[in-house]
Amino acid sequence: MLELHNMSLTFNENTPDEKKALNDVNLSLESGDFVTVIGSNGAGKSTLMNIISGSLIPDVGDVLISNKQVVHLPEYKRSSLIGRVFQDPMAGTAPSMTIEENLAMAYSRNKKRKLRLGVNKKRRKMFRDHLASLNIGLEDRLTAKVGLLSGGERQALSLLMTTFTEPDILLLDEHTAALDPSRAELITELTGEVVRNAGLTTLMVTHNMQQALDLGNRLIMMDKGQIIFEASGEKKQELTVKDLLHEFKRIRGSQFEDDRAVLG
Repeated sequence: MLELHNMSLTFNENTPDEKKALNDVNLSLESGDFVTVIGSNGAGKSTLMNIISGSLIPDVGDVLISNKQVVHLPEYKRSSLIGRVFQDPMAGTAPSMTIEENLAMAYSRNKKRKLRLGVNKKRRKMFRDHLASLNIGLEDRLTAKVGLLSGGERQALSLLMTTFTEPDILLLDEHTAALDPSRAELITELTGEVVRNAGLTTLMVTHNMQQALDLGNRLIMMDKGQIIFEASGEKKQELTVKDLLHEFKRIRGSQFEDDRAVLG
């Protein structure tokens, strides 16, 4: 479903500020895979996401989504293949529009445009049913402005909106990092349910090691633009945060230095 081949990118090349953001990264996701990505600041996690989405172009390497080469396609041309939930709860929704209007935009995103009502009786019922599955009461607030929702409610709405287009790849870019602990826990649980119910192929970047262990069927650890460790299946299920820290020290010969990753 997603393939990255020999992916490399250097920022500010041939200057004193040169930085190797990605260094010969290879990654493959099968249909239905849910891969969590962990790493300290500057490990290359966000760069990886931005290359997949098309907001960054690599120096070398290939990006294939559903066997289609997209590395030279601009971001807007990849949007029909990719759903993305950002760290900022304000980024994925239109605050001045109502919940049902936001849902209508998401629902029509990859459909042929016609002159018709964005929200009708049939769609309103469908929206209410989908919102009810979140179990946070949004189904009774269809006409509320999204700007009045809490950060957690907006992230839950963004998650739901991404499923309407049935994207080939769902990118979750530290989508709980800006939330308080209780809301982050809620969105973490909803993420597992939404991805599982929709059968989405998902790549999730997180600073939180425990979250990376709790979600998904595969885990990769990045450092200095490289994938240095990977676990899947039973091996991943048996891992603890302590195990991840031990693996980092074994591979790199130094301590992992990001408190947010360790403490959540």
